[in-house]
Amino acid sequence: MVRRTNRPTEEPEDRRQNVKSLFKMLDVLQCFSDKEPELSVLQIAQRTGLPRTTIHRIVDSLRAVGFLEQEASRERYRLGLKLFELGNIAVTNLPLHREAGPFVDTLAKLSGETVHLCVFDGLHMVFIERTREGGQPHNTVTTVEATPCHCTGVGKAALAFQPPAVVERIFGLGLQRYTRNTIVEPERLREELTAIRRRGYAVDDCEHEPEVRCVAAPIRNAAGRVFAAISVSGEARRLTAARVPQMAELALSHARLISVQLGFRAGMADVYSSSKSRARSPSRKRGPAPARAARSPGL
Repeated sequence: MVRRTNRPTEEPEDRRQNVKSLFKMLDVLQCFSDKEPELSVLQIAQRTGLPRTTIHRIVDSLRAVGFLEQEASRERYRLGLKLFELGNIAVTNLPLHREAGPFVDTLAKLSGETVHLCVFDGLHMVFIERTREGGQPHNTVTTVEATPCHCTGVGKAALAFQPPAVVERIFGLGLQRYTRNTIVEPERLREELTAIRRRGYAVDDCEHEPEVRCVAAPIRNAAGRVFAAISVSGEARRLTAARVPQMAELALSHARLISVQLGFRAGMADVYSSSKSRARSPSRKRGPAPARAARSPGL
């Protein structure tokens, strides 16, 4: 009877300790970044606030399973290739990655520009696929890159349709300036996001990279939530402001087709038809040719 009484209290406590340990490991892994790819135990301890003895124990465990690698000549660690292997499996098995590929290639051929397909991870936009100008074959090696939301076309296209709490969290990270065109004032960026929701697409007007302009449209999942974006990107001297409406129409039509492929239905026609009509240049009447061309993939 004593054992039966104690077990329910002991097992939940064990589970709580296991969960705490997992969160500590995650905290350690999240210390690493592009700017700081290698860290010492002391640096990790300072960033996590955990004792050095605890960090030693955690990094030894992470190294044992391949999540961390240690520099042979010094007491510094970096993320292990096992994480890349798992990340690559996750990316290649995303429904978005499986379904969107043909549309990405078609959009690149129709636009003659580079096309990016990205997923919003809650803080950044993560590249899933990239096709060069004119649909040229791209490198088959998967490179997972993260890019900011506040100054990229894909980032603003996704951020504009997120709940206010998510938007404020992004603002809280700081609006870093990348070029002289980067919007770094919160109120001005809020106005920009409102404009994006109204017209349905986003424009990166050389805000992340100098002389690179980008036009992006949001992608919705089966529940109607914006979780990704697709963009057309090119040198500003070639992708001029005058071409933005045309590129927006192409991006919107392909984002719509990808969303449909992923199961999006409710309210789809109203949302996207109004967005496409706003994307058209007032000086030219456009037919439905881009949407028909986008159906060329055998899907």
